Amino acid sequence: MYDRVWGRGRGGAHAEPPPTDDAVEWISAALPPEWFTGPPEVTIDRDEIVVVGTLPPPPVPDGASDADRAAAEQAHIAAFREQTREQRVRLAQHLEHRYRRKVAWGAISGGTRQMFSTYSAPVMTRLRQPERQVLDTLVAAGVARSRSEALAWCVRLVGEHGDEWLSQLRAAMGQVEELRRRGPAPADG
Repeated sequence: MYDRVWGRGRGGAHAEPPPTDDAVEWISAALPPEWFTGPPEVTIDRDEIVVVGTLPPPPVPDGASDADRAAAEQAHIAAFREQTREQRVRLAQHLEHRYRRKVAWGAISGGTRQMFSTYSAPVMTRLRQPERQVLDTLVAAGVARSRSEALAWCVRLVGEHGDEWLSQLRAAMGQVEELRRRGPAPADG
């Protein structure tokens, strides 16, 4: 059976999703200008597009405590989420059709960042016994409830502590992609 939205067939066949070279501009142009104080953060991978915008600051009385400020920010985000739900769903449907990726939304208000929904992609992998033992140790110690959760915890840990290395790796991959795009220079004469 063929899934028209995602282009997957039986037997694990998976077509690559279309390029997203114009996605940030498309999203920025499609968003109502009153939603966010500036351009949204847009993060894209092969499975998901995440759009996070910064809201105008909520009204907070002078001398408010940190707890009061945090509560006002959370309420501000909740109100934005409810007020924009229909428009965000319509935009997500357009994006999902255009780029064949799930869409998640989030908002920032002051020091509070909240995601409304995110896509959890299943990842198939083969692990040898030493790697499985690491995951099982994390489960046995109560760090994670399952091997899947333990693996996600490990990936987050690498992401947090290997940020500089991952940034360098992404930059190098971007240079390789640019070289591929340009191709070899034609020979003279």
